[in-house]
Amino acid sequence: MITYVVRPDRLAEHLTLLGAVHEELARLRPPGFRYLALRLDSGHRFVDIAMGPELPGPLPALESFQRYRADLEERCEQRSSAGFTVLGSYGMGE
Repeated sequence: MITYVVRPDRLAEHLTLLGAVHEELARLRPPGFRYLALRLDSGHRFVDIAMGPELPGPLPALESFQRYRADLEERCEQRSSAGFTVLGSYGMGE
């Protein structure tokens, strides 16, 4: 899980890059892998969650993810990451 705040002047670029990652994942449909990106109500704060049997899963090999990650540090004002344990979920495609 990664949480971050995107710089206002880089928001449109960020949304385009993130959208490309989701499009490539939808095309490839890697088995057992789930990737959720949330944009919080503040508009510039995001939470990305990757889940699967082996992480980071297919992400590093995706061209779109490589472009997304290339300058993520520069697009963000703040960034942190952490692991997590799913205690329960509903409708997340177990």
